[in-house]
Parts: sequence; structure tokens; C-alpha cells
Amino acid sequence: MNKIRKKRLVSVLALLSTSFLGVFLILSALNSNLDYFYTPSELIDIEIPQNKRVKLGGMVEKNSVVRDGTNITFNITDYQETISVSYDGVVPDLFKEGSGIVAYGKIIGNKLVAENIFAKHDENYMPPNIEISS
Repeated sequence: MNKIRKKRLVSVLALLSTSFLGVFLILSALNSNLDYFYTPSELIDIEIPQNKRVKLGGMVEKNSVVRDGTNITFNITDYQETISVSYDGVVPDLFKEGSGIVAYGKIIGNKLVAENIFAKHDENYMPPNIEISS
């Protein structure tokens, strides 16, 4: 084999192996930071490891919110199943009974211990002071 062809072949193989290694590292890093989104019905039906972070979405059940300082406990429902949620912190302004939320945290026992709470608004949201003329 000619020296130039051998050098070119080694360079191409080094480039390909470096590229494959880079793609593998990126994909493994993304996989370790993956969070799964569930509804209460889905969460009850599957087995989740105790320290796995999940996002639980649904509606705040009416008459379930209990506040104790910055501690708040409430139930999230999808109108079929209900999961109890505990959160220590300040909830978003849109948080109220009957509103949609996403809670991010870990399952401990039969309860979600939330790290973050995200309130959802409906798709028809319009900022105040905007009038729509038809």
C-alpha cells in the first residue's frame, strides 16, 4: 500500500472513531438527564424506581390543597386516578384548585415529593389589555 493512501486511511479511521465516540458520549449524557412525563393513571399502572425523577401532569383536585407555611400538599388528578403531592416552596401565581399543573420530583412511597411546580394556562391565553376586534 502506498504511503499517502495509508496515511489517508489512518486519518479517516481516526476521524470516524472520534466522531462515533463523541456521538456516544452526547447520547449517553442526554439519556441520563431524561425525565419522563406521566398522568396519574399512567403512574399508578407502572413500576417506577424510588429515586427516579418524573413529571406528573394533571389538574389540582378541588378541596385538596393544604398549606402549612411554605409547605403545601395537594392532589393531582386526571379524573380517573389521583396522586398526592408534597411541595416545599412558593407555588406559581396560576396555581389554584381546578387548574392544570405539572409537578417535577421523585416518587417516595405513594406520594410525589415535588422539586418544582409549573402552572399551565390554557391555549386561549391572551395577555391583559389586548382587545380583539372581530
